[in-house]
Amino acid sequence: MQTIYIISFVAAFVVSWLCSLWVIRMASRAKILDVPDMERKFHQQATPTLGGLAVFLSFFLVTLAVGILGGHLLDGNIPFRVLLAIWVGGVVLMVGGYLDDRYQLPPYFSIIFPVVSSLLIVVSGVKAVSVHNPFTNNVIVLDQLSFLSGLVVFVWTMTLTYATKLLDGMDGLVTGIAAIGALVLFGISLTPQVMQQQTAILAITLAGSLLGFLVLNFYPAKIFLGEGGSTFAGFMLAILAVVSGGKIATALLVMGIPLLDMTWVIIQRLQSGRSPFSADRRHLHYKLLEIGFSEPKTVLFLYVLTAAFGLSALFLQSRGKLIALVILFAVMLVIIATMFSLYKKKRNKYE
Repeated sequence: MQTIYIISFVAAFVVSWLCSLWVIRMASRAKILDVPDMERKFHQQATPTLGGLAVFLSFFLVTLAVGILGGHLLDGNIPFRVLLAIWVGGVVLMVGGYLDDRYQLPPYFSIIFPVVSSLLIVVSGVKAVSVHNPFTNNVIVLDQLSFLSGLVVFVWTMTLTYATKLLDGMDGLVTGIAAIGALVLFGISLTPQVMQQQTAILAITLAGSLLGFLVLNFYPAKIFLGEGGSTFAGFMLAILAVVSGGKIATALLVMGIPLLDMTWVIIQRLQSGRSPFSADRRHLHYKLLEIGFSEPKTVLFLYVLTAAFGLSALFLQSRGKLIALVILFAVMLVIIATMFSLYKKKRNKYE
């Protein structure tokens, strides 16, 4: 591994940890706290939020110092205008996160910030260049269809942004899964087929920023990601998947559990006549708690699943990734079926 990657990771880890300590004090003094309600929030005491600010500051400062001042992001597959859009998009998400954490914004208002950030990425020129047909190995070129390419990037970015936002329900869950995703995309960026140093630097810096924060965010958490952090995690994974050569299938494998969980929960909410953005305990991680898993075991179990499917992406081609996605879907169905069976037995036991 080149020295630049080690420097980026260690610097991001340390800066994120230090920024997290600062945000804890700042959020506590400003009383921007997540208060337990014994319905969905089971932490023992009011906990500072706004943790995403620490992750973003670490990512921004390290990419600025290493990438721009050090010259490692000035030439390559990522134009400066794209890096600038990533930074500005992150700032927009932090502003939206602060307002949401402080004032509990309604969903129809809080969605403005992810939309603006995603549009910034599209306007900066990030494109979904091509799509590979896993059945025929043909390549569908989107680069020449600017509107379609932009639409794909926008929908993809919004989808992953909301996948991590809706998943954020346990100490360290989103932070750890996003860190695993960043590490997988870092590995993909260094494969002979891709070999993109700029993307690798962004991915390893994001991983360091998330893991530095995870030290204080894992159970029992001393600080939470908050709205800004939970959206920034998915936002960055979506961008890295596109700029690393359209590795959307890779990101789907890494984020498969959160995406399937989000889809499952939204369908259930719509069927019951509720808003898809309403809060409830339908998520997989809550159901695992109900059948007897502890919170740390639930989080670690989801880490293992994420890592297993994410690592498979490093060794599989397009058709292999499609098969892995089918297996992932089957695993999710088995987990849901097993979960409901155990839950039903447990409920019958006490009736």
